[in-house]
Amino acid sequence: MSPLDKMWASFIAIGLMVFASFLITFARTRTKGVLRVILSIIAFFMFVPILIYMMVSML
Repeated sequence: MSPLDKMWASFIAIGLMVFASFLITFARTRTKGVLRVILSIIAFFMFVPILIYMMVSML
């Protein structure tokens, strides 16, 4: 993998991390009940592709 591809993989991982962080913050401050749980689960499962992109950018 070229260094440029690794850079883009790390940018994608960073962007997904920021989005997951905002999503969990929104879920905890603005929502209640089932919607809060669903948004928190979505944010949690976003860490799977974040981890994959992070590992790709490090190799």
